[in-house]
Amino acid sequence: MDAINNIFKAYDVRGKVGSELTADVANMIGLAYAQWLPTEGAVAVGRDMRPDSAELADALIKGLTAQGRDVLDIGQVTSDMIYFAAGHYKLAGGVMITASHNPGEYNGIKLCRDEAQPVGQESGLFEVRDAVAAMTAGTKPGPAAVAGQVTQKDIVEDWLTHVMSFIDAAKLKPLRIAVDAGNGMAGAIFPELEPYVPWEVTEMYFELDGTFPNHEANPLKFETLHDLIEVIKKDKLDGGIAFDGDGDRAFLVDETGVVVPGNVMNAMLAEYFLGEYPGSAILYDLRSSHVVPDTITKNGGTPVRTRVGHSFIKQIMREKNAPFGGELSGHFYFRDNFFADSGLIAAVIGLYVAGLRGKTLSELRKLYTPYLNIPETNFEVADKAAVFERLKAAYPDKAHDELDGLTIEVSDGMWFNVRASNTEPVIRLNAEAKSQSELDQLVTKVTKLITA
Repeated sequence: MDAINNIFKAYDVRGKVGSELTADVANMIGLAYAQWLPTEGAVAVGRDMRPDSAELADALIKGLTAQGRDVLDIGQVTSDMIYFAAGHYKLAGGVMITASHNPGEYNGIKLCRDEAQPVGQESGLFEVRDAVAAMTAGTKPGPAAVAGQVTQKDIVEDWLTHVMSFIDAAKLKPLRIAVDAGNGMAGAIFPELEPYVPWEVTEMYFELDGTFPNHEANPLKFETLHDLIEVIKKDKLDGGIAFDGDGDRAFLVDETGVVVPGNVMNAMLAEYFLGEYPGSAILYDLRSSHVVPDTITKNGGTPVRTRVGHSFIKQIMREKNAPFGGELSGHFYFRDNFFADSGLIAAVIGLYVAGLRGKTLSELRKLYTPYLNIPETNFEVADKAAVFERLKAAYPDKAHDELDGLTIEVSDGMWFNVRASNTEPVIRLNAEAKSQSELDQLVTKVTKLITA
């Protein structure tokens, strides 16, 4: 039971290949998921480029079909394509074999249900976990009277048509860019996009290799972007795009070699979607810079602040019918993408907006950076509860916002948020202020309180 519990995380399954996540476990997940899905119909299954992903996908597909589920096998794809497949083809659900940006010795499984609705700890994932745990302690369920059938389908053309539907391609500006796929799945999909766009592309690490020989495929760690930045500067390009391992996150890099952070993308895309859908609600997670709600309000929208995590954002986006929502971590969500996130859609819209505005990426980055902030910083702590009590005591006259962790607005434009990790003895800090001196003073004080 403990072995199964350990690989079922808040939003997906992650584990070391061979010892924690095996073909037998994948098969049981397929069996359990086929039974759990509340909607009749077929399930899309995709996989990334990791050495064992095909084996895990085959085992999971056998579990699904044994329980009578038909399977649409869409092969090697990015994670956002599994969400698209589930929604576009009106399927009962979707399964993606990937560990995203985790090192090569790991793999994982992401699940969604009909209309690309998320399956997380509060929306069915732990029910699947418990069913798998029961199988490990007893016997697997018997086969259905009629086994499901497997159909293979190439969905790339449908996917790219969908991606391009978010913009007016005739208004795209010709650009010279570098794209770093990090040896991940974007390396297979981005070349298929290139005929649709007037961009001269320098392809970097497009060879599919789940051992990630060049660098960790995690653009949230800006140190992994060194090679991309060097190429942009050396060749005097207009900018670049960096994808994570499974292609559902993307960060832009401007022509000076500076990363366009999640806050800037959130504000920039919020303004774009409010131009398309005036008066809409736009979502942002509570770690985001104040520039995001400021921009939403300035452009006539309704800012909606949410907890961190895709399941919360997707649920509230559906309730509010919001056209766009974004997280600081580089996950960007779109109503017309079945409320799911997509790195490719975000990158295409970001470069499109820069062209429409007639500005370079660095000009846009500066325009949407009126505040200074720190990257999310982790602290190992033995007693998380004690940290929160110390922070509350240090600011007794300030409101203690506990939507997700603890957020305290120290003064106008100066605030911090601390959140406790669910799986590690870690406290995560985000902070922002109007000046560097204010930010330094705030971070120094809060850091001492966290580490006391």
